[in-house]
Amino acid sequence: MAKPGEKREIKQERAARTRMEILQASIELFARRGILATTMNELAKAIKMTPGALYWHFPTKEDLLLAAMEELHRRFIGEFTEILTAGRKWPAKKQLTTFFERTRNFLRYHPAHGIFFAMLAAEAPNNNERIAEALREMLQLYAEVLAGIMRYGQKKQEFRDDFQPVAFAHAILSAHMGLIVHQQLYRNEVTYDAMCDALDFPMLDGIDRGR
Repeated sequence: MAKPGEKREIKQERAARTRMEILQASIELFARRGILATTMNELAKAIKMTPGALYWHFPTKEDLLLAAMEELHRRFIGEFTEILTAGRKWPAKKQLTTFFERTRNFLRYHPAHGIFFAMLAAEAPNNNERIAEALREMLQLYAEVLAGIMRYGQKKQEFRDDFQPVAFAHAILSAHMGLIVHQQLYRNEVTYDAMCDALDFPMLDGIDRGR
């Protein structure tokens, strides 16, 4: 017979597993239907849960969105551990191409993740400032990493000096979010990798000091 402490641990593990299942289902549903168009009741139905049980885990839709964003941020940032540690000693161009490759691979296998963020970027600014601010804070971290690589490349004379690192970083982020949405629309005509190549090559060549 399980002891009280063991029972609490089992319940906590079950609650954590249920929470993760809710977050994954919500990310996919929001990516398909949009943030504003998807209700908590629809989400509860999609994951075969009563609305009351869903609200027990996430009292509001805003709470659910913030938690989903945090979870995706955790997954995404894990892809860049190497760049942020040992990779800081690499040449700037290698750091940048690795960033592109990791982003491409992540979104190739998890397109709903990128679409979810793109939906938030499109809908939140005019509808929920708290969500918009949380999204800006997350994207700012990625932009700072990219801008740091740009500045390092300029300092080492790998990259041209006549562009703004911060603006370039935000252009890269927005381009990749838009690309994953656009490719879904034309999935029968053009591949995701082909679109990434079409985007990445001009960016890399455009800032290369040797060009």
